[in-house]
Amino acid sequence: MAFPTFILCQFVTSSYGKHYTSADSGTTISPPIAWAFMESPTLWLTIIVFRLGKNYTNPLAFILISPYLFHYINRTIIYPLRLRSRSTKNNFPLYIAVTGFIFNLLNAYIQSRWVSHYANYEEDESFWVRFGIGLGLFGSGMLVNIWADGVLLGLKSQGGGYKIPRGGLFDYVSSPNYLGEIMEWLGWALMTWSWAGLAFFLYTCANLVPRAVLNHKWYVEKFGEDYPKNRKAVFPFLY
Repeated sequence: MAFPTFILCQFVTSSYGKHYTSADSGTTISPPIAWAFMESPTLWLTIIVFRLGKNYTNPLAFILISPYLFHYINRTIIYPLRLRSRSTKNNFPLYIAVTGFIFNLLNAYIQSRWVSHYANYEEDESFWVRFGIGLGLFGSGMLVNIWADGVLLGLKSQGGGYKIPRGGLFDYVSSPNYLGEIMEWLGWALMTWSWAGLAFFLYTCANLVPRAVLNHKWYVEKFGEDYPKNRKAVFPFLY
């Protein structure tokens, strides 16, 4: 799915957040409800599928699935609650929430099925080395993601329209929240050392990198000369 998604993102802009337009959105719902709904399969389906795997009683499987669940506890529960206090408009397109829900059904099954059933922990001599490196990258990315979300939500709560975010990684890229998430799923790919984890990482890049480029162009067009010229879209100093 990554390649066609990347191509589609070159021609179609998902109408939510700063790219929201009422003309292209159709039926809309509350953003906190949309995020909680579309991310929810990553929790309830993951738990259901995990219990059906042959590795269900293996402590290493529980350790491996934990970072994935921590990320989605934040994305499904904590982030919508943070967003709830700052979002009063029903401006999240329902069709995006539904397609996100369908994607997460598929991905939650693939990731949890790999960890709970297909992974071979007994013969994996480098598990702890890969897990340690991957967890460090995953944890760093999650901190970046949560911090960047907090900065954007803080600016939104001030009112008065969009502002230029500054400080930290915002001095280097327009979308550090996306950079953080890319770091997370690269770490996940290393931890799982699987086609499932690699596929998720590639899909994340195919989806978020074009979105970050659109965000960057939006900032430049809106703020013109006031927007920092040395700031990249998503990867510091590179792109």
